[in-house]
Amino acid sequence: MEFYNKDLCVTYEELTSGDDPVIKATTLRQNVARGNIENAHRGGGEGGRALYIYSSLPEKYKKRWVERHGEPEKQMREEIIRNIVKRDEKAENFFEEYRYDKNGELVALPEDVKKEYTWNASVLNALMEEFKRLSSSNNKLTGFRRNLWELLLVTSEEWRPVYGHSLPGSVGRLKALINKFRPDNYSVLVSGKYGNSNTLKIDEEPGRFLVALKRSRVPVYTDMQIFEEYNRVAPARGWKALKSPRSLRSWFSSPRIEPLWYDAVYGEMKAHQRYGRKHKTELPSRRDSLWYGDGTKLNLYYRDEGGKVRTIGVYEVMDAYSEVLLGFHISENEDYEAQYHAYRMALQTSGHKPYELVHDNQGGHKKLERVSDGLLDKISHIHRPTAPYSGQSKTIESAFGRFQSQVLHKYWGFTGQNITARKDSSRPNLEFIEANRDRLYTLDELKAKYVEARREWNEMKHPVTGIPRIEMYDTSVNEDTEVVTARDMVDIFWVMTSRPSTFTSAGIEFTVGGRPRTYEVYSSPGVPDHEWRRRNTYRQFYVKYDPYDFSSVRLYWKDKGGALRFERVAEPYMVVHRAIQDQTEGEAAFIRREQEANVHDRIERQVAAKSIEYEHGVAPEQHGLRSPNLKGVTAEVQRQIDRRTKKYSRPPEEVVLGRSTKVISNITWDQLGKKEVSVRKVVGKL
Repeated sequence: MEFYNKDLCVTYEELTSGDDPVIKATTLRQNVARGNIENAHRGGGEGGRALYIYSSLPEKYKKRWVERHGEPEKQMREEIIRNIVKRDEKAENFFEEYRYDKNGELVALPEDVKKEYTWNASVLNALMEEFKRLSSSNNKLTGFRRNLWELLLVTSEEWRPVYGHSLPGSVGRLKALINKFRPDNYSVLVSGKYGNSNTLKIDEEPGRFLVALKRSRVPVYTDMQIFEEYNRVAPARGWKALKSPRSLRSWFSSPRIEPLWYDAVYGEMKAHQRYGRKHKTELPSRRDSLWYGDGTKLNLYYRDEGGKVRTIGVYEVMDAYSEVLLGFHISENEDYEAQYHAYRMALQTSGHKPYELVHDNQGGHKKLERVSDGLLDKISHIHRPTAPYSGQSKTIESAFGRFQSQVLHKYWGFTGQNITARKDSSRPNLEFIEANRDRLYTLDELKAKYVEARREWNEMKHPVTGIPRIEMYDTSVNEDTEVVTARDMVDIFWVMTSRPSTFTSAGIEFTVGGRPRTYEVYSSPGVPDHEWRRRNTYRQFYVKYDPYDFSSVRLYWKDKGGALRFERVAEPYMVVHRAIQDQTEGEAAFIRREQEANVHDRIERQVAAKSIEYEHGVAPEQHGLRSPNLKGVTAEVQRQIDRRTKKYSRPPEEVVLGRSTKVISNITWDQLGKKEVSVRKVVGKL
């Protein structure tokens, strides 16, 4: 359907194709001959198509059209509107980089909010252009200026369902926003709830008091007792009371707060094991107007590893205009994975999104849409399914048939065409194939030969134009198709894990295809970001990855409203050899550097936590008790912690952990059974 000489027209194919067409071809020709239906264009010529004026169709045929395709005027009106507003790339970049303060952290806007604000800016740009046009035309008419803003509001509301913008729905508010908005001044579009510091639930000072209570050993508080004690002193100190113990527990368990109290409750060694970065070791001893997508049999036999004669399937994506094969994937089944890889290759080959994509309605496409969050909607302007063997799908089926008979038929391992083919030349010589089964291609050789066959097909002359197919495709221009950007490739083809994974002291791990993959956040190439780790270890993230390239992934977390927030890019976890003999000089230096960084992390955790203890009078030393020294570190490290926390008293003699555990390990069960060996004596030995 298209406009021709200002008339809304439908094509011959749209009227007559399919098992149950709007009008049969013979009936259409009879109605044109009798003058019942007006012919706008007879067709013919390169790219020419027969067109018929829609308004001239008899009512029963109009009714059939609407039943199958919907109201045509509404469709064309929406299409015209859709081409008015152009996406503002500057606005897109602005909202991508925008950060606001949320509970003491700078966070990105939710992904859906970024898209909403980008289209708001894009629509505002178009509305301002419309304002200029309305102001410069008919501006001498009486009362026109009074109605200008009303007309602009009508336009905005007409665009709302097409672009999904959230601009004001009243004249006053829309006028006020347009008066404030200027190109590059995108911040006026950001809601006040993003960046309002009043939303912080626990400020720094009351937060430190809560941590102190959590760390307190004299007395030891439960979370409920901390909740009650805090609310008891909060009014006198001008703090806002907590509403529920549940929210307090959630705050305590956040990755930013937990390291401040964990060692006091569970011991510093436990904290070190939980938060200290772990090494990942290796054991000793190494790639537009209309596209079609469809699956078929790859008509060449191959030999499997057991020597059996086998066949395999292929999913192809083809440009209907040039018959160029754009993307493919060879696999046993026409499933969502095959479709994903074929569409991705097609988009990379083309560099543009197709205006329309036609595919069958098999379960694979439904799963593809489900697991990839609407992949076909992202790839194309319009996509639609067609029933198997319908007239709408004959273009690609016809091309497949010619591809088989003109190219694949040359190979002696040809399987033949469809079993319903009547020509003997369309059938394989099974005796010859059986006699030479050991000379058949392996699967890898088959894939290489199929790539050559596709290249030959694309370079062959088109049967209608006589121009090589690939030349037709490369020299054609379609202004109505979008160029595919790197960001588009991420949005379209990168996959988000269905469940979050936890970033632990050993990095973040998720599994793809049964293979676990581990990633790390780096501050610079090869240097783990320990500052980021101190804030995010044991935080859960959703991982977005490229199934073609696992060299980096993107980490996202969900806020309480369920919106995804981008956090950081992560790269594969560093792997070093376990055996010293196998280690390179660089690996040894890396290990030493990370050991020093782990010690530094322990010091920083201790200093931050002990400072809170002394500030609020809950340090064991302030109550005649001793805090245990750090294990596995030098005396200088302990003295540094003591100096920075202003602990000047002489450190008490500590219980030597190694000696104590040695004594216990030497006691046998028979000794415990003797009356003379009691727990008291064991403790005495310690």
